[in-house]
This record gives sequence, structure tokens and C-alpha cells, in this order.
Amino acid sequence: MKNKYKGFSLSLVLVIVTLTSIVSALTTGIIVHNNNKLSAKVTYTDLAKDEELNQFLKVYANIISEYYEDIDKKELLEKAIAAMMNYLGDDYTTYLDNTDTNDLITQLAGEYKGIGIAINNSTKIITEVFEDTPAAEAGIMSGDIIITVDGENVENLTASETVKIIKEKKNDFVLELKRGDEIIQANLKNKSIISPSINYNIIDNTKAGYLHIETFSNTLEEQVKKALNKMETAGMESLIIDLRNNTGGYLEAANKVTSIFTEKGKRIYSLEYKNEVTHFNDETDEKRNYEIVLLINKNTASAAEVMASALKDSYGARIIGETSFGKGKVQQTMKLEDGSMVKYTSAYWLTPRGTCIDKKGIIPDYSVDNEEIKDEDGNTIEIIDTQLEKAISVITKNNDMNNIE
Repeated sequence: MKNKYKGFSLSLVLVIVTLTSIVSALTTGIIVHNNNKLSAKVTYTDLAKDEELNQFLKVYANIISEYYEDIDKKELLEKAIAAMMNYLGDDYTTYLDNTDTNDLITQLAGEYKGIGIAINNSTKIITEVFEDTPAAEAGIMSGDIIITVDGENVENLTASETVKIIKEKKNDFVLELKRGDEIIQANLKNKSIISPSINYNIIDNTKAGYLHIETFSNTLEEQVKKALNKMETAGMESLIIDLRNNTGGYLEAANKVTSIFTEKGKRIYSLEYKNEVTHFNDETDEKRNYEIVLLINKNTASAAEVMASALKDSYGARIIGETSFGKGKVQQTMKLEDGSMVKYTSAYWLTPRGTCIDKKGIIPDYSVDNEEIKDEDGNTIEIIDTQLEKAISVITKNNDMNNIE
């Protein structure tokens, strides 16, 4: 059996999920919520006594009042903040402008205002229509191409520009679409929709489930519980969790989703801050008992590595694929009054066994590379998902052994 790399092919990676996710150049990483306060350990009174800060303020005051040309104070301070982040020399500590901040927040929110379609970035063909959304209710289908939005022709616009126009519609609007040789119209209105962070199914001719997690968003726990309920009701007896190309998200989401499987009291992760270690264990009564196999690759990072290591150490799951990325740091975010944000590393996270995987990654139990089919010029034309094939082989073999009396 040679399954093609369905559900996560190179071509699909290039698909922009219109109105469901924002493609960002930033690695998501592990994000922990911040209360947006000044600091737990520094007050305004402390800052008033800080000689170095006062020196900085004197320089700033002189520049804005005495420099011979006009100064854009907002841009000047943005550069100063970015310089502080760069000084720390940490790849994950950075300043995000308004656009990047909004992109990151949208990506991790787990819900959005939209109509519920996925669109290819280059061809602008609708590749998927999600269930229970305005697009599905209006009869939009995969393969449709958007021609106009409320009479405005968008054929020569980029996919991002088209998305922006649709998202800005606050009332009812009409999409004109091309379906084959036919032109159809769909009456729509944007509404709040959960962003799909997963896809799942029962693998043909088995009792093994397959769950692909794309990112650790605010709504991931709800999505995973619904998926498990459907597959368990359908007779699922074991599960493959695919974390390949998952670059992370909210640490809290990783904790909650992992706790769906592990037993109460089991270690999920620990945080190490300036040689002080705080442990985080499963505090829920929910658990699973069936076998789990995890798929990881070199792009599995951060919160995805937290979940993978927790299920391996505290549940007994086995891991198949490639050594993961190796991001063992946790970031906090602080949103600034102008809408921008700083993201900075605040701690290392440790596996349940107390290991820091930073710059090392998680080594799989079964090291497997996918098979690439190349043309005569050396270009990859097909990827055979041998990693998934191995996972199916391992989990179904064990199921067969468990059924022997």
C-alpha cells in the first residue's frame, strides 16, 4: 500500500485558508497569556528611580524637541523597542508591528469572522467549504472561483486582497462565482466561525483513528473532544496523532488537549525560570486508555513538542518520523497601546522526565523519512507518506496482537 501524502502535501501547505487563518512568516512557538500589566516585579516607582532609564528619556526628550528635522515619535519608539529585542540575541524575542500582531492573534484565536471557505493563494480556486458556515448554507462548492464581491470585480486582485474585501463586509453581500461554464450568485453574511485546527477520520479497513493537529489555538480542546467523540462512537480502538509541521501555539491549549488523554496527576510539562522549576500536572478526571502513536517531523516545534513528549512519557505513546525542531523555550507577549506587541522568552519548558529539548528535539522511536519521487530534473513530483504507513502498520499490528486470546 502506498498512500500519497494526502491531507498535508506540499501543495496543500501552500493553500491559504481564507477567512480561517492568516499565513504568518513568524514561527508560532509557545505563547503564554500575559495580563498586559507593567510587570509583576517592576513598578512605575522603580522605573522613576532607574538612572539608566532616565538617561534614555533625556536623550529621547532632546531628540524630539531639538533635532533639526521633524521626528515621527511612533516610528522612533518602534525602532527603540525593536533594538531592545534584538540586543537580547534570542531568535524568539522580537517586536511585532500592528500587522504581524493582528496576524498572530488571528492565527491563534481559533475563531474568526468570515464565511467558511478555503481558497488557493495562486489560483484563487475555492478548495474547501466548511460545514455549518454561511458558505455551505449558500451552496458554495469546492472548485468555485470568486469573480465579484457585491459587484466589485476581484479577478485581478490577489487572494489576500479578495479576503480583505470580504472580511470588511458588515452586512449582507453577494458573491458572484464561476462554476465551470456557469456564473452563479451566493447571498452571504460574515459570522463568527471556529477556525478548523484539525482534520480526522477512521483509517479505512481498521479501527484506528487519525487526528491531524495543525496549531494549538484557543478552540483546539473543543475541536479535539468533538473529533474523538465521533471516532470513538464509530468504533475507534486506537489513535494516530499527526503533529507534523505543527509549529506550536498556546501552551495552555497543549496542556488542555494532552490532559484529554493522560491520567489525573500525570506530569504534562515543567517550566524552568532562573533555576526555579514549576511542575504542571493533569488536573482533569478525563483520560483515555487506547494505544496512541504520534507522527512528528523536523518542523514539529514548541507546543507540539510539549504534547508529544507528554504523551510519550506520561501516557506511553510511541513516536514515528523525524527528530523534531527542538524549541524548548516559552514566550510571553505584551500588547502595546498602539496595537503592536513584544514577544519575549520567559522560561525553558521541560519534559515530564525533566529533559530540556531545546536545540536537540525529540528523537522518534521509529525513525522514518517520507519517500520522494523526483522527475529527471530532480524536482519532487510526489511524496509517498511512508511515515503514516509505518504508523498504521505499528498500530494495527498491535491491535491484532491484543485481539489474540
